[in-house]
Amino acid sequence: MNYQGSCHCGRVAIEVEGDLQQVMSCNCSMCQRKGALHWFVPRSALTLKTPEDAMSTYTFNKHVIKHHFCPACGIHVYGEGTDPKGNAMAAVNARALENVDLEALQVQKYDGRSK
Repeated sequence: MNYQGSCHCGRVAIEVEGDLQQVMSCNCSMCQRKGALHWFVPRSALTLKTPEDAMSTYTFNKHVIKHHFCPACGIHVYGEGTDPKGNAMAAVNARALENVDLEALQVQKYDGRSK
């Protein structure tokens, strides 16, 4: 299925192709504060619909995940990193996607605080 998403003001917009059934809720210092529900997809399944320079990027801790957000409204849209096998991945914030019933999704809890 094809999903459209964006930050609140629309400055950062994405399109994602995939089967959205499960998301991850992480309790690390960053994720707990932003409240994102991460949907992991291959990076190739995500298309940025707005210019790349429209967003800001934040890294912390080991600096291996690029957290992309809108510098105008502050909404986190997605992050980028690699899976354990080295494949490029995107962690899409399901809360930033249109027409998604968040209550219908399976939420896997991840203890990022302990990592």
